[in-house]
Amino acid sequence: MNTRPLNINTGVAAALVAALLFGASAPIAKWLLEDLSPWLLAGLFYLGSGLGLTAYRRITRARPVVLQRGELGWFAGAVLAGGVVGPVLLMFGLTAMPASAAALLLNAEGLLTALLAWFVFRENVDGRIALGMGAIALGAVVLSWPQEAQLTGSWPALAVLGACLAWAIDNNLTRKVSLADATWIAAVKGIAAGSANLALALALGNRWPAWTSTALAMGVGLLAYGVSLVLFVVAMRHLGTARTGAYFSVAPFFGATLAVLTGEPLTVRLVAAGVLMAIGIGLHLTESHEHEHAHAALEHSHEHVHDEHHQHVHETAVAPGTRHTHAHRHEPMIHSHAHFPDAHHQGHTH
Repeated sequence: MNTRPLNINTGVAAALVAALLFGASAPIAKWLLEDLSPWLLAGLFYLGSGLGLTAYRRITRARPVVLQRGELGWFAGAVLAGGVVGPVLLMFGLTAMPASAAALLLNAEGLLTALLAWFVFRENVDGRIALGMGAIALGAVVLSWPQEAQLTGSWPALAVLGACLAWAIDNNLTRKVSLADATWIAAVKGIAAGSANLALALALGNRWPAWTSTALAMGVGLLAYGVSLVLFVVAMRHLGTARTGAYFSVAPFFGATLAVLTGEPLTVRLVAAGVLMAIGIGLHLTESHEHEHAHAALEHSHEHVHDEHHQHVHETAVAPGTRHTHAHRHEPMIHSHAHFPDAHHQGHTH
């Protein structure tokens, strides 16, 4: 019997750790929501991530980021869609529908992210990957299916789905700038989304919480939203948007598992969701996409080592295996090897 090797690379590891960090924040968020409104808590989470990563960049003296020509529009669109439009639509939906129904609808983000990547941004997909995405999405639905979910009208539901679409657009547009410093991307998006959510919360009459709750929420936000987003961007560089979104969609399972480990009962629903997600991840991990493909000439700047896609020369010699960053040019190339739709394998035909 032929077996396929597991493709556990940097991108897969980054996506799964990002999902783990984000999912692990759910039990803490549930506890904080006893004193804070959803919008205020979201604002503190995002702002904690943005300010924390900005502080990190200052401490480490990270280089200033200059986006390449044409990238500024993509990034501005991502910040607007994910940091402003998404939270506003979600707020509108939550004010007129039960939270249980909204939680179910929020599973649409991963599926919409994949559909946009496949059919709008022309990212490679085959039956194995689509089936894996479907299994993961079904697992998320099983995990979040409420005992009773009354949508109470179509407009609130459409607003929540609109928020999911906004975040799906955000994910795909962020892919366009994913070669830039991931800490800078996450810092800017965190400050933008945090400011938008806090403005909404204060406009709705929420009061600023005690400093202990504020500090805890911002600290959790730094890990669950900031570091998680940094890893999500790194994963997109290696895997593409749809595959990264699929791996990240297991975040609710990680959160539910942590809740069980801290005292909540183990349910048939959690086991069923885990099986479905394991099947989906297994299909993705055993993907083998290999064919002859052509690389067009390309100029860009990002951190890299000299490998089969980076054979350029330097004025000063660089030791083999040394990671470095500079603007460089890829000459046209035709070759065959297993690959993902990463930053160097976009746009070729299948």
